[in-house]
Amino acid sequence: MSHRPFPGRRSVLRGSLAASAALSLPTALGAAPAFARSGRPKAGWGVQAGDVTCDSGLVWVRSDRPARMIVETSATESFRNPRRWHGPLLGPGTDFTGTTPLRGLPSGEQIHYRVLLADPDDPRRTGEPVTGSFRTASTKRRDGVRFVWSGDLAGQGWGINPDLGGYRIYEAMGALDPDFFLCSGDNIYADGPLTETVALPGGRTWRNITTQEKAKVAETLAEFRGNFRYNLLDENLRAFNARVPSIIQWDDHEVTNNWYPGEILGDTRYTEKNVDVLASRARQAFSEYFPISTLRRPGGRVHRVQHHGPLLDVFVLDMRTYRNANSTDDQPTDPQGILGREQLEWLKRELSRSRAVWKVIASDMPIGLVVPDTGDGKPNIEAVAQGDPGRPLGRELQIAELLRFVKHRRITGTVWLTADVHYTSAQHYQPSKAAFTDFEPFWEFVSGPLNAGAFPANTLDGTFGPDRVFLKAPTTANVSPADGYQFFGEVDIDGGSGELTVRLREQDGTVLFTQVLQPGRVGQ
Repeated sequence: MSHRPFPGRRSVLRGSLAASAALSLPTALGAAPAFARSGRPKAGWGVQAGDVTCDSGLVWVRSDRPARMIVETSATESFRNPRRWHGPLLGPGTDFTGTTPLRGLPSGEQIHYRVLLADPDDPRRTGEPVTGSFRTASTKRRDGVRFVWSGDLAGQGWGINPDLGGYRIYEAMGALDPDFFLCSGDNIYADGPLTETVALPGGRTWRNITTQEKAKVAETLAEFRGNFRYNLLDENLRAFNARVPSIIQWDDHEVTNNWYPGEILGDTRYTEKNVDVLASRARQAFSEYFPISTLRRPGGRVHRVQHHGPLLDVFVLDMRTYRNANSTDDQPTDPQGILGREQLEWLKRELSRSRAVWKVIASDMPIGLVVPDTGDGKPNIEAVAQGDPGRPLGRELQIAELLRFVKHRRITGTVWLTADVHYTSAQHYQPSKAAFTDFEPFWEFVSGPLNAGAFPANTLDGTFGPDRVFLKAPTTANVSPADGYQFFGEVDIDGGSGELTVRLREQDGTVLFTQVLQPGRVGQ
């Protein structure tokens, strides 16, 4: 393993994180820091870093009142001779959240940072600093890359359960000392209210931490914001955020189940029926609560490519904003599809420009798994595949166009990662078994949920010839996290050989399946 170790970091994860979590415990849980300076801004929701590259990164914080955000960085935890970065003024317009970009950082190094919140009327009055760290991407191939991915948090009525220790999966992911965490969507369940208790099989009871904003479906901006704040009540997540930077994408539950632009809801729980209105509010809250580089720009967007040194580029897709309406998905032509024409052309262009050994396509929905949408009583399709194993139809046409492009441009090292379906599996797509054959073989790996209901496996669509090599899923629907079936995946790229190893893991880190891929092959 050529991935360069950082001994101090793992010891922090396993030892000092409990202390750092206590420092940042939100007052909503009734445990404000004993040492907090009275009347000064507090950062009770922890810190996050995101979209880290070889020389840059974003740092996020939320204050409990108006404050000026200040970030200090250092090569050591002692913060001797720190570099200071002046961030934005945090106020009610952003729910007191803010992000500060850090540029000109050294590559392949551990960056220690601390966030100070200053009284805007008296900069000398600052709250207790909150600390975090991240590792910049290395420009040296030999250093390797390791990251983890998953999705689906607090869904189907299963929230933060203090009896089980909350979101324990973050402790297992952090123990692997990843360079970053890729969240494949459903960071919240805005359409999933929580109750204090839920009956479990065998006479057991699930207990949720609850908040006012999680008592109903989110419709107002304040309710969407409250959904994002809810997950930050969990000390495992806050501790993980402080030590592992993220690459975040979104899917449907950041707004409402199976949504598409222009939809008018029939769900009686909603007074606001216009999905475009809900999506606008959700998008604002989403942009406020995560450090995402492209959302900071005019006309900000979720889809982007994150360059992580010579070994890896991550292509983050947005299969929500530009999709057409959910339908039977069997139309012979479909220029809009699930990506929209502009995003598809962007993806093809960026893939052809990439010189990274591996090109991970972070897809918020699977390609060959049939994901239905029966919310209005019709046999509509939510994802790409519709169950017809013949030639590409509907949204499959865009995927066929992309796969053909990868083959004919001889783009090497493409791997698809996703979550969404609430189980873990590995599919190998082979033209020899497909109705559409003008592509090179490739792998799609599925992992999730993080903390949500687990579901039986979806059926496969034969259009692109998927072979399900591995599967672990329950046989009944909405199995609670108390009964397992919570998953994450790990990707480990060796700096010497260039081999990419995928490990599908359970909640406690147990390895269920391993696949080693060789570099330099078209598709994969």
